[in-house]
Amino acid sequence: MKYRNDKYGNKVSVLGYGCMRFTKKGTKLDFEKAEQEILEAYHNGVNYFDTAYIYPGSEELLGKVLEKNKIRDKVYIATKLPHYMIKSLQDIEDKFNEELKRLKTDHIDYYLMHMLTDIKSWERLIDLGIEKWIKDKKKKGKICQIGFSYHGNSDMFCKIIDSYKWDFCMIQYNYLDENSQAGVTGLKYAASKKIPVNIMEPLRGGRLVNGLPEKAKKLFKSYKKQMTPVEWSFNWLWNQKEILTVLSGMNSLEMVKENTKYADKAKVESLTEEDQELLKKVVEAINEKMKVPCTGCRYCMPCPKGVDIPGTFSAYNKYYTDSKFTGLKEYFMCTALRKDSTSASNCIECGKCEKHCPQHIEIRKELKNARKKLENPLFKIGSKIAKTFMKY
Repeated sequence: MKYRNDKYGNKVSVLGYGCMRFTKKGTKLDFEKAEQEILEAYHNGVNYFDTAYIYPGSEELLGKVLEKNKIRDKVYIATKLPHYMIKSLQDIEDKFNEELKRLKTDHIDYYLMHMLTDIKSWERLIDLGIEKWIKDKKKKGKICQIGFSYHGNSDMFCKIIDSYKWDFCMIQYNYLDENSQAGVTGLKYAASKKIPVNIMEPLRGGRLVNGLPEKAKKLFKSYKKQMTPVEWSFNWLWNQKEILTVLSGMNSLEMVKENTKYADKAKVESLTEEDQELLKKVVEAINEKMKVPCTGCRYCMPCPKGVDIPGTFSAYNKYYTDSKFTGLKEYFMCTALRKDSTSASNCIECGKCEKHCPQHIEIRKELKNARKKLENPLFKIGSKIAKTFMKY
């Protein structure tokens, strides 16, 4: 197993264990199976385990496995505060103490604000007094490092980075999403602030393995360097020095063995220019069903009415290239889960964006098309519920 240093010099395995996808046995998680998989990863060098308050049964299972096998102090636990369920400082305290109890530990190594989507969601927590709360918990050794996981555009990501002295952060990032969400812009910006970046969705939920079109598979098979699609995906990430660890939601022994084998060979700058060109062709093959040729350059931004134009087009394209559910989910997360909506319906067709688009996209027309597909009745109902639930 290869390791990289976090902000404070701790050695973190380049492969992290994402604890969201443990196998179920009936209505509960299969403890025995998950225990085998966790221990297999641990014995192969994985020392970073990521869970969250809202992953059903995950914190309890992880805590039980670590305690039973007496390895709690030999690994790092990362878990997350569900800020969208918080109304007061007491709620923060209660949720945190519940997580400690579930995980059977007296401290959290890496604690994240879960799923921030814009600066206002963080500012709301500041208004509740979370900065003093974090300072107190770090002073007492209850929290070692503080960070956040993110779903949103790169502009907002950079604002959140600048808003606090973060120890680390986590973004969705892979060779297909290089210019989506925080993207490479966010990755480089965080690195410029000396903030390590952890990666989720390295395989885009399996899309870069089981969901590859035949043309992409043929490109991999005919290339002189033979690697599995999984290995290509991981190596593309490990190739970048800004990345600390890559999470994988492993739920089989075979998957753990395969991924840890790849992690044994992880290197920065291991991919050649020719390798990178191959991946670009693979991306083109995957994106042949794209509706809008948006590269995520963001020259169209900012929109005077707050529309997240690149985010909308990214979700719209995923609606066709991945699945309807994937597209709708991303659109909801990037537009509705904010105090101020950034949805396509805000567009007043001023045309300012089109003057700056290097791809010469008919943005106003495409926003209308995206709105028809993405802002269905379920989206509208969900948006109203989210506003109430998140107390914005």
